[in-house]
Amino acid sequence: MLEVEVGHHSVLVTRSDGKYSAIGNQCTHYGAPLSKGFISGTRVRCPWHGACFNAQTGDLEEFPGMDCLPCHKVKIQNSKVYVTVSKKNMGHEKRIKNMAAAMPGVTHTVLLVGGGAASLICAETLRQENFGGRIIMVSRDELLPYDKTRLSKVMNVESDTIVLRRMEFYHQYDIEVWLRKEALSVDTDKKTVTFDDGSVQRYDQLLISTGCRAKGLDVPGKKLNNVKMLETPEDARQIHAACLGCNVVLVGTSFVGMEVASYLIDKAASITVIGSSELPYQNTLGPEIGRVTMTMLSEKNIRFFMNDNVIEIKGVDGKVKEVVLKSGKVIPADVLIVGIGIIPNSEFLRGSKIQMDSKNFVIVDKYMRTNVPDVFCGGDLATFPLAMAKGRLVNIGHWQMAQAHGRIAALNMLDKRTELNSVPFYWTVLLGKTMRYAGYGEGYTEIVMKGKVEERKFLAMYVKNDEVIAAVSLNFDPAVSAVAERFTSGKVITKKEAQSDDLSWLQVS
Repeated sequence: MLEVEVGHHSVLVTRSDGKYSAIGNQCTHYGAPLSKGFISGTRVRCPWHGACFNAQTGDLEEFPGMDCLPCHKVKIQNSKVYVTVSKKNMGHEKRIKNMAAAMPGVTHTVLLVGGGAASLICAETLRQENFGGRIIMVSRDELLPYDKTRLSKVMNVESDTIVLRRMEFYHQYDIEVWLRKEALSVDTDKKTVTFDDGSVQRYDQLLISTGCRAKGLDVPGKKLNNVKMLETPEDARQIHAACLGCNVVLVGTSFVGMEVASYLIDKAASITVIGSSELPYQNTLGPEIGRVTMTMLSEKNIRFFMNDNVIEIKGVDGKVKEVVLKSGKVIPADVLIVGIGIIPNSEFLRGSKIQMDSKNFVIVDKYMRTNVPDVFCGGDLATFPLAMAKGRLVNIGHWQMAQAHGRIAALNMLDKRTELNSVPFYWTVLLGKTMRYAGYGEGYTEIVMKGKVEERKFLAMYVKNDEVIAAVSLNFDPAVSAVAERFTSGKVITKKEAQSDDLSWLQVS
């Protein structure tokens, strides 16, 4: 593939099986140059966050992008390739897939409970597949579906800059959106959902994607002012404002916790992180990457107290003043940010026939169907069989996965039998650098490392039973996209191949 410029318009020219094609070169997600990504057959994968596009049509084939790319005319003459960008496509980096609207007289109702990525993509996919019935999306949020991944990266965010679609879009395609409304119960026999305002809505098909909420600390002082959790754009703005020039303590070393710590470096007076494990991400990414993360942040004067827990929060005049640790250490704090895990929003399903697991996540099959006919579940609330982990039931709270769930649910609602086979793809930003992750690494037994962790330029491949099951990289693009593409194709990456010095298959420049 090759990036060319046509009238100040960045175009990606590709050749596959001798056929030349030209599409827009900027990923519709965050604008990454696809020419620096990975191409396999007719599929181009973004180097940043793993979105995939068909090189011949520009159509989106994998999230987190939501829109397609413009497709341009190509002609071959005298051994030269000529690309023409039409005036209509000039200045347009995105193309919305053709979508239908509601058809008069069609009463079939799809009810989407939850206002996140899964619900939005489910609604869009239904209309793309010419569903002409009624679509109702119900959210307890005050905001239309928005890009939640931004909250821990740009905390002083304006809500309208992260909304995924404007209200005009929902009107145009007849997607009803009910905000500030929460489901209280589901009756799957009557096919109704009851809401907190007393209203009852009938459905023909139901998608439950109410996600999860942050888990609070259960210690004395937990109700003091300035104990914060990050769930909404308003929370993000409040945390940003509360931390300026203050002593901040962060509990939890999750991806989100580390992103918040990184974001606050030039804003807070001091930042202290409390972690219950020895290193950040220890269970997911392993000690080497946990250690480099800790080093990167420690160099910016973030203090870590690991293998420790908060046992009490002390306050003065109703506000946080000190945090007491199990080890006996006492840390001054003006703000305490809690990021210690999640709780599924599934209380309203208790007493229904919908099957949940021991942790109250909803169990679905590879078609996103629950045990009750016409009831589907997706997003962070779903426990689902992961194709690349041989159908093992997993719960993965990744943005791109929630989008994939929404699409698969929609297709199966329409009886277009489609199995979920997306490969998990995740990214986290630290000090302006992005770590990318693909696959499912649980149960890995060893790590094959390319590059050098201490130089902060590496690819780590996680091995189980002599094959690679996941990969993480820093400053090593597009290696993780290459690995993700191999996982998608179903071709095994052996430990031997991972250890080999030949890295040509990764297309790393």
